[in-house]
Amino acid sequence: MSNGAEVTGYRAFRAARDYLLAHREDYETAYREFAWPQLDEFNWATDWFDRIAADPANAQRYALWIVEEDGAENRWTFPEMSARSNQVANWLRGLGVSRGDRVIVMLGNQGELWETILAAIKLGAVVIPASTLLGPADLADRVERGNAKHVIVRSADTEKFAEVAGDYTRIAVGEPVSGWHAFETAYASAAEFTPDGVTRAEDPLLLYFTSGTTAKPKLVQHTHVSYPVGHLSTMYWIGLEPGDVHLNISSPGWAKHAWSNFFAPWNAEATVFLYNYSRFDAAALMAQMDRCGITSFCAPPTVWRMLIQADLSVLRTPPKKVVGAGEPLNPEVIEQVEKAWGVTIRDGFGQTETSVQVANTPGQDVVAGSMGRPLPGFVVALVDPVTGERASEGEICLDLAHRPVGLMAGYADDDERTSAAFANGYYHTGDVGSIDERGYITYVGRTDDVFKASDYRISPFELESVLLEHEAVAEAAVVPAPDPIRLAVPKAYVVLASGHEPNADTAREILAYAREHLAPYKRIRRLQFADLPKTISGKIRRVELRGREGGERPEGEFREDDFPDLKS
Repeated sequence: MSNGAEVTGYRAFRAARDYLLAHREDYETAYREFAWPQLDEFNWATDWFDRIAADPANAQRYALWIVEEDGAENRWTFPEMSARSNQVANWLRGLGVSRGDRVIVMLGNQGELWETILAAIKLGAVVIPASTLLGPADLADRVERGNAKHVIVRSADTEKFAEVAGDYTRIAVGEPVSGWHAFETAYASAAEFTPDGVTRAEDPLLLYFTSGTTAKPKLVQHTHVSYPVGHLSTMYWIGLEPGDVHLNISSPGWAKHAWSNFFAPWNAEATVFLYNYSRFDAAALMAQMDRCGITSFCAPPTVWRMLIQADLSVLRTPPKKVVGAGEPLNPEVIEQVEKAWGVTIRDGFGQTETSVQVANTPGQDVVAGSMGRPLPGFVVALVDPVTGERASEGEICLDLAHRPVGLMAGYADDDERTSAAFANGYYHTGDVGSIDERGYITYVGRTDDVFKASDYRISPFELESVLLEHEAVAEAAVVPAPDPIRLAVPKAYVVLASGHEPNADTAREILAYAREHLAPYKRIRRLQFADLPKTISGKIRRVELRGREGGERPEGEFREDDFPDLKS
């Protein structure tokens, strides 16, 4: 990027960022007046991150702070992270990584991950984030369909590539591995970096293999603005400000990690905080949050549900900003956290394909059960899937007449899926919601999760929320089970909270509770205690549970008819 364009890009981005900060609690004004910055050339790492790293106000501010389970910790200031990523960029360039090359990055929550992503952005390379949980078959798919030219992985994971064919550069982070370049030699490179050319706003930056709740993963392609700039909406949702210390519990390789462990906090000039653990321990997590002064906290529903099983009062100084994303949060979780911490968890909705689209933003009323209102820069419409007309309940869509920056370019190498997603002037999320007179949107479910029972439309999420109010239920997933009379009836798969036994008495208690708190057509008619299958990113695979239904009555399934007294 030419120096003039660099300054223009920086100023346009900062103006948009500062506007959202100034109206952090004034949703109406922010939504009405905010405009995305218009950028032709933009490299977020050189035009934004390096600029804020050079700001004297950030000279001693930590960009990244990682605490290990054994108490060890590492911290890097903004200037240090800028210089180290320059060294990595220069070193990777020497290994042949060039503009447009696709690079698989498969690292844990370690400093090298952030350095590598910054370096790749500076080089104009395309990052394919990969979870360390992936096996050889998944990696072969990513190398082949992702057309990867380079892989950067932990030394411990290099063996997974032994059977992965391809002529790709092999780079190992950690102990030396024969046949692999040692990442640690990067730090001998120069700490000054000069780009080799212009980064166009529309150039590809990220290629995500989606978690595939229902089908083979799609390749979501993001540009140098769709995620870096688009996550201004995520910054606004969380309420991040300069100087915040933000903890987001998420695994590298998935979109939410980029949302809240990379772009959103650094857009705000906040510190990214990580606590690495082998097994979740609520008390240990809260002890670190207290010690390190966490001001902002984001976690998926699974973590929130585990947290409320613990004594939340041990956290003496709770964060003032708490949010949840990944799947909708159930009201019971929100109520318990509010009671213990005095703060309201604010739900947000987005996808790998987008930044945050809909959320409860700071300072606004939170409507029970609702995930909030459209974010500044997003024009959301609920569209009836049959008529294609706008409706009070329908598929959550983005109006492409006002296309937001925080939206993917499309599905790489898949024109058919891209065309379907962008059909009829809308981006189609595949999620269903309802909207009230104030513009608050309530999540109903995935278009393929919602089902009919006795000709009534059933939202699994609504039923699961009621089940989670029962003290014995830690997690629940509701799917349709075939029924000769009603066509289908709601069946709940339940994970029990500690201290409760998976027996008939417990099943009766839960069914009775559901019967009392749900309309007759929504009642849970069948129940089974079982672990819930999940994607590698933690989302419940209801499609797998639906596939278990249809045959003989499975062992361990309890039915409403087993308890005649429930109907008395």
